[in-house]
Amino acid sequence: MTTVTIVSIPSADGSRHYQAVVGDRCSDGKTPGEALDTVRAGFVDTDSSTLIVLQNNLPDQFFSALQRDRLEALMRQWRAARDQGVQLPHAEQCELDQLVQAELQAAGERARAMAESLGK
Repeated sequence: MTTVTIVSIPSADGSRHYQAVVGDRCSDGKTPGEALDTVRAGFVDTDSSTLIVLQNNLPDQFFSALQRDRLEALMRQWRAARDQGVQLPHAEQCELDQLVQAELQAAGERARAMAESLGK
């Protein structure tokens, strides 16, 4: 089975774009469909089925609104520091690393829950 993941990515100006990932290929688009079409263009799908996961980046039972808001705030700070050629203060970098790890674990939990629901 081919799995395509589509993620909504906020831009600095407040708009969003979407990134579709299949294997080692990825593409961006203004809409989920555009990102999907672009990543699949020229891709030979030898499987008979495709699973498409659209992650909306909204709070859920695996990663709360408070965690998501703090992660977004720290990512803004991290980008600003990077653009200035400096690093985040140690405490903020550690907190950011912990939140990224928590979101990664939450993504695994989401995937597990999705797989269980598909098996029913």
